[in-house]
Amino acid sequence: MDLQSCVNIKKEWDIVGARQIGRDIAKKIGFGTVDQARIATAISELARNIYLYAGRGKVCFEAIDDLNHKGIRIIASDEGPGIRELTDVMEDGFSTSGGLGAGLPGVKRLMDEFDIKSEEGQGTEIKAVKWLR
Repeated sequence: MDLQSCVNIKKEWDIVGARQIGRDIAKKIGFGTVDQARIATAISELARNIYLYAGRGKVCFEAIDDLNHKGIRIIASDEGPGIRELTDVMEDGFSTSGGLGAGLPGVKRLMDEFDIKSEEGQGTEIKAVKWLR
């Protein structure tokens, strides 16, 4: 199964497009509706962060299909200002946009694997994986 796609995030409407493509790929992999919703929510959060804080970036999706299991990998990357204090943004309730603050900790909870790399002035890359059970 070669399901790969990227969505450039430049305007607010791109968040909706990324969410829909990610949900479609998750459905093709075999995720049920509840996990599709979790994946779509995580994608929305990642894409919204790119839009709000970096101005532009991309969200890529990749179906994982190896001998042991299937899943979806989401890679959100930007060349924005980076995140100064990673420990702060990974705390529940932390928000710089006045949002609910579910943010990145919420994405981490919704997904099975979560990795973030950010360098001030260089941008941010977040990889998240959800495994099909």
